[in-house]
Parts: sequence; structure tokens; C-alpha cells
Amino acid sequence: MTDTRSRGPRHRRRKTALVAGIPLALTSAGVLAYSPLFGDDAQSSASAATSAAPAWATAAADGFASVNALGQNGTYGGRDGQIVTVKTLADLEKYATAAEPYVIVVAATIKMNPVGKEIKVQSNKTIVGSGTSGHIVGGGFFLGAGVHNVIIRNLTIRDAYQGIWNDKDHDFDAIQMDGAHHVWIDHNDLRHMADGLIDVRKDSTYVTVSWNKLSQDNKAFGIGWTENVVTDITVHHNWIRETEQRNPSTDNAAHAHLYNNFLEDVAGTDIKSSYGNYSRGATKMVLENSYFQGVNNPVIKDSTATIVQRGNTFVGTSGRNESGGTAFDPKTYYGYTLDKTADVPALLKSGAGPRGSIGTTAATTKAAAATTLTVAKDGSGQYSTVQAAINAVPANNPSRVVIQVKPGTYREAVTVPANKPHVTIVGTGASRKDTLIVEGHAAGMPKPDGSGGYGTPGSATVSIKADDTQLRNLSVSNDFDEAANQAVAGHQAVALLTAADKVFLDSIIVSGDQDTLEMETAAKGTLGRVYVKNSYVIGNVDFIFGRGTAVLDRSIITLKKRWDGSSGGYITAPSTEANRKGILITRSTVNGDVSNASFSLGRNWHPGGDTAVDPQTTVRETSLSAAIRPNPWSDMGGFSWKDDRFAEYKNTGAGSGSASSERPQLTDSQATGQEIADWLGDWTPTAS
Repeated sequence: MTDTRSRGPRHRRRKTALVAGIPLALTSAGVLAYSPLFGDDAQSSASAATSAAPAWATAAADGFASVNALGQNGTYGGRDGQIVTVKTLADLEKYATAAEPYVIVVAATIKMNPVGKEIKVQSNKTIVGSGTSGHIVGGGFFLGAGVHNVIIRNLTIRDAYQGIWNDKDHDFDAIQMDGAHHVWIDHNDLRHMADGLIDVRKDSTYVTVSWNKLSQDNKAFGIGWTENVVTDITVHHNWIRETEQRNPSTDNAAHAHLYNNFLEDVAGTDIKSSYGNYSRGATKMVLENSYFQGVNNPVIKDSTATIVQRGNTFVGTSGRNESGGTAFDPKTYYGYTLDKTADVPALLKSGAGPRGSIGTTAATTKAAAATTLTVAKDGSGQYSTVQAAINAVPANNPSRVVIQVKPGTYREAVTVPANKPHVTIVGTGASRKDTLIVEGHAAGMPKPDGSGGYGTPGSATVSIKADDTQLRNLSVSNDFDEAANQAVAGHQAVALLTAADKVFLDSIIVSGDQDTLEMETAAKGTLGRVYVKNSYVIGNVDFIFGRGTAVLDRSIITLKKRWDGSSGGYITAPSTEANRKGILITRSTVNGDVSNASFSLGRNWHPGGDTAVDPQTTVRETSLSAAIRPNPWSDMGGFSWKDDRFAEYKNTGAGSGSASSERPQLTDSQATGQEIADWLGDWTPTAS
């Protein structure tokens, strides 16, 4: 795309700012629908892993734990640190209490000494069981005030019970948090403790509890112990059975979202439920598509609390079943998909608790094994270039082919042709910076074969033309040197081009100057959806552009000075077709070492003066640095941006602003139609 600064006109909630640049050890993120768990990737001792971080080590939370707030962008645990495997209490405590981030794999039964011991977990940790062999016996974990970004997954925590059913002397919980935030508790089996199984206390917030089994206990799950109303918590897909109370009990929660849980009181046993879900104090609770079987008083509330019920099923229950008041819309904070209520019991009986494979549930069954090809610059793989591996993929391949690229710098132009769908290209390094695909072509440069210039799309370092392509855990760059090539007429230099549908860019870095990330469709009138997650996009002029339907979610958009050291540019330049969705930037951060008020959020590109296109950019719930101009939208090529579709919603930061004729803001009602699901439709991106 032409930079019209240097040439005549042509047609054509709660976020936290991050420092500019890229963390040195930021690794890949994203939850896999299926990934082998702790096979050859797991280490046999408490030593650091040297192999690539597998998907289970880099997974990030959903629900309220995914929300950017309090200086923390989502919950991803120890993914930035080393992977260690522990089999002793001493090693577990050593790494869990360390200041550094770690992924801690528990590969044995570890007995707490003394009984009731709760390891004081520090921030930036993932503690995950190896298959089903990770057991913590006789104690658990404690997360104190200010501890954040902690994941506890795939563990069995059990048997601190001291023989007293309603035990008030032994506070031996499986997991307790007092004032922690951004915590994800997932796929655990918690049972037979001396007090509660999970206690979320004293203003702990941004917590997600998912896919756990909670059983054989008097008090299952308590939320509260505070007069403040600040806790935001998501509780979904948990099987709570044979517990008497706190299932959960939710006191003074600002937002409690419970969905797709299965509460079961089995007839003929000694354990009788006294109540199910309880909304207490000033709690606002949304309760959806949950299944209650045999539970006494399945849903109850205080007169001061609210519960909004939708789609729940009650079988053999008795006593109070209450609702009332107004609560909140969870989709204001995060996206989610409800399973059918009738499917919940079977789904959780087969899918809750520790898994041999994280993410393999009845709802996300294992796909056919993918073909794997390896690329290594040093010759240790099957291929020494990425393109050679792509060339080896059969035409019209019917199933997934994974190309694993070992760390190194691969200077080559790479194309995934349209007849090779279902290809995943993934870097195997510990950081997305370890594997770099780079080239330096620009639109105005002549091709070596004398057939003319590259043109803008032809300048791309990586071109994706096949549907269902994925890139993960690597970097793509165009390092064309503008300063050294002032004689070249066209400086557009694309790093990554997509011209296909269902392209998933997960935990990557895309860097360049002008026209860094071009997202098109295979042809006019076709759909070209792209989902960019947990990634960095770096550039200065129109560096996120095209007619594709694109979502940038939980990503960092880094503004870059121009070749002459000046600041100024445009982030987006959509050329969206009419009646299509354009570019959506959501839950992200815009920053960079540039001058204040020097960048626009976007401008409207009408290629060749095309009056039929209807460019669209929406930037919502994103932290904007002071680099953004007070009037953030710009005209392009003689077309007024006000005649196209440009809007903001609930952005924050020094670069945000209130509604005006120069700064359109969506209403709450309008915003419900401009969410990720509206962009992606029937496609749910899943890393594979």
C-alpha cells in the first residue's frame, strides 16, 4: 500500500499498558484441543527442560482469568520460564516458591509434611500433573496477597481429612487464595480434605475454575470472606458431587459466571447436600446451562444478591430454587460457548479431572494423528528450509500436516499454496523469537528474473494461500532497508500475507515497517477470516491492512519510527468489501517508542478508487498509548473515513478519548454485534 504522506493522493474493559518492545523470553500461548501430554517432552528430574515448550506448558486461561487488568494481561502461568519436573516435596516447594517463572511438572505422588502443609506459591507459575500421575497428598497450595498469574492443572489433590466432618480446627484446603489475582484452576481432582477444596478469599479476583472434579468433602468451594465487592470469577464445566455445602457459596462477588457445571447428590450415601449454588451478600451471579441432580435447595440467594438463571436443568431436586434481580452480560468481558445442558453430565463424567492429554474431553476428542515434518538449518531435520518441507506436503492433503521448525534464522520467501490446506508451521524454540523466517523484498524492487517488480503482495516473506493454515511460536519479518534503498520507488514490504480462510496466527511476532501484515481473501466475494492471538505486530505505515475479516485478540501492536527517525503513521488500512466484517482489534495493547499524538488508528483504503468497498476497523477494550492522535481516524485517497465504518468501544490509556464527531464510540447495544464471534462466525480457531 502506498504511503500517501510521501506521494500524492491515490484511491486506494480494563486493559493494562505494557512496556514497548518484546519480552526476551516470551513463549507461545494458546490452548490446544489435543496435545500429547508429558511423553518425551517431560524431563525425568528437577532439571530445566532444553526441548521446545509443549502446548500444555504454554496454555492460557479462559473466562475472567483471561481478562487484562491489574497490570496482568490474561493468565498464562510460567510459560516464560523453564520447564522442570519434580517428584519430591523439596523440589516442588523450591520451584513453586521461587521468584522466577516456572512450568512445574508433578510426575509422582508427593506427600505433604506435616499434614496440612500448604505450599506458598509465588507469581508466574504453572503447576501441572504429568498425565494422571501427579498427586498431592495431605496438603495443598496457598496463594497470598498480590500473587498473580498462576495455573494449577491436571493434579489430584487429596486426603488431608482429619476425621472430623465439619472440621473447624484444621484449615487444610486443596487450594486457597487470599488476595490473589489471575488464577486458573483446571482439570484437577480435588477430594477428601479437612476443610474446603477451593477457597477464593479476601478480594481474590480474575479467577477461572474449569473442568475439575470436586467430591467427598463437607465444603466444596467458597468465594468471599470480604466486605468488598470486587471478585470476578468464572466457574464452568466442573463436576461437583457428594459434597454438603459451598457448591459454591459466592459472597460479595462483583461478577460470578457459572455455566455448564454438574452438581450431583447421589442417592443412598451418607453425604447429603444442604444447598447447591448460593449467591450471597452483594453478589451478581449469572447461572447458565448447568445440570442439578438430586440436590437439596439447588439454587439459593440472599435478599441482597442477584441470580439470573438461563437454561438450567433440575432432576430430582427439592427445596429452594431461586432467581431474581439483574446481573451482567459475561460477553462484555470475554467470549465463551455454552454446551447443551442435556449433554453436561456425560460430558463431565468423561472429561472433568486430570487427563492423560490436557484438553482432550468428550467435547474435544482426539483428531487423527498429524503427519509431522521437521526443518533444521543445521541439517539435523528432514529439510533445511521451510519451503522444502511445504513442497513435500501432498497436494490436496486431507488432514493436518505439522511442520516443526527448529530454532534458527531462515532467510527465504515462503509460500503455502492454495492446494495445500491444513498445514501448521510451528517453531520449536522456547521463545517465539528463537525461530525467524525473514526476507527483505519490497514492492518496487525488481525480481531477479527480470519479470518486473515484486509488487506489494509479492514482497511478502511468508504468503499463506491455503485454508486452515496455522503459524505458531515463531517470528516472521521483512527487513527491507528503506534508508539504504531510497532509489526504490515502492517501499511497501510485507512480512506476512494471508489470502485464505480460517488462518490462525498464534503467539507469533510479525515485524516490518510499511504494510507489515496484509490480510486479503483468495478472490473478491470470498471469505478470508484470520484470527491473530497473543501475538506482536510491529510497523509504522498501514501495517495491518487488506480486505480480509481479521481479529487481533490479546495482542501487542508496537508502533515503530520511520526510516528517517521521524514518528508518524497509520495502524490499519482496511479495504473491506461491503457486507463483510473488516478489522477488529480487541483486548489488546497499542504502544511503542514514538512521539505522542503521531499515529492514527487507521484510514480507509479504496483500492483504485473503488467506491463499492466499505472499509471497517473497530478497536475495543484496548489500551492505547499517548502515541494515538486525539482524532484517531484519517482520510485516504480522497475518501472520507466518516463515510466508512470506524469506531471504538471502551478503550483505555493515555491515547483513548471520549465520544465525539471525530471519535465515534459504539453503544453497549452496538458493541454486542461487534464481538469476536460476529467476525469468525461458525469457525472456532483451535491450535492443532
